[in-house]
Amino acid sequence: MESPYTYTFDNQLTANVIHVRNFVDLPDVLPKLGFHETLSSLALVGGASKISASDLQDLQRLFLEVIAPIVEELGVVVVDGGTDAGIMRFIGQARTQIAARFPLIGVAALGTVILPDVPCSNSDAAMLEPNHTHFVLVPGNNWGDESPWLSQICTHISQGLPSVTIVVNGGEITWQDVAQSVQARRPVIVLSGTGRTADQLAAALRGEAADERAIDLVASGLLHAIDITQDASKLSDCIEQMLLGK
Repeated sequence: MESPYTYTFDNQLTANVIHVRNFVDLPDVLPKLGFHETLSSLALVGGASKISASDLQDLQRLFLEVIAPIVEELGVVVVDGGTDAGIMRFIGQARTQIAARFPLIGVAALGTVILPDVPCSNSDAAMLEPNHTHFVLVPGNNWGDESPWLSQICTHISQGLPSVTIVVNGGEITWQDVAQSVQARRPVIVLSGTGRTADQLAAALRGEAADERAIDLVASGLLHAIDITQDASKLSDCIEQMLLGK
């Protein structure tokens, strides 16, 4: 594990970045990034580059008006995939727009992101999202290689304190992310009405025909759905209840 360094984005915001090679190093990573006490955490997983144009504005508003404010109020750590796309961009921009102070950690496989002076042969590599406060770069060249790391970082941050996963939209990798949360026994809030994987999971929760993977995950008893097309305000209450242990 290397020492952390400061990355300065074009918008002049900065983030602390650390490269990690082994899972056994994770207990030492968080103190090196400045996390010296346990905190409740929220894992944010779901859609990146394939969110439909019709959903973009509604989701941006959801992050700006609901998710970022309740996270700020509760003082929890948000952990996501860290790249400048989809829900990771939405939470980053919302954090800056409301002048929030909650830590926002991006966890990305090194071979999937574009960094100065670091060779990258992945044609699908992405930029880091410039409103995040911290990044943990982990081994791997493929999208999804970060999934177990993201989940375990949430576990290490919280260490017995409440932790929850939110699923917004999502594609193939989101299935891996949700499976990792279930394996960690982390409750999962599925935002029904946001499309794709989230809607498949919500359908399975309603007992409707759905992807077989959704049926297996629902059987864990850890998944809960909120239909944001009906009452998005319920999401704040649900997050608060789960993260305050009520």
